[in-house]
Amino acid sequence: MPTMPDRHEAVFRFFTARAADHLAALEPELAGEEGMRSAASLRLVGDDCLELAVDAPDLPSLRAALNMWLRLVRVADETAALAELSRSCE
Repeated sequence: MPTMPDRHEAVFRFFTARAADHLAALEPELAGEEGMRSAASLRLVGDDCLELAVDAPDLPSLRAALNMWLRLVRVADETAALAELSRSCE
């Protein structure tokens, strides 16, 4: 029977002109990671790419962390789009 790795990792890259804004909006969430079974990191890759890396000791923890982080990225993007739309109405 194959052995499972000690850690599991997933990396996502989001290409958007608002990558720096998304990073600024999401960075405070990293502070809440203390005591969690998973660990996440965010970084800019160039000017238009936000990279999210999530590491966990097991697959259920990785899935739960990804559900949260992918939802947060989506909300950050939707909020930025609404703010931009709102500015264009002024």
